[in-house]
Amino acid sequence: MKVMLRRHTDGRLFAYVPKKDLEEPVVAQQHPTLWGGTVTLANGWTLELPEMAVETRLPVTVEARRLET
Repeated sequence: MKVMLRRHTDGRLFAYVPKKDLEEPVVAQQHPTLWGGTVTLANGWTLELPEMAVETRLPVTVEARRLET
């Protein structure tokens, strides 16, 4: 699914899923560099993010996979 990741002005990371009209803060991430691991959203969803360069700038739209919990 398409997911847009962005950083809020206060530094928190948010994920927006357009098809669900859902925007949630990221509450946990597997890797400090963000890419190639999983992130957990405040609503409990776990998303697997693709491998990308560490210097990838936000906001960015990526193809993520929702993992069943």
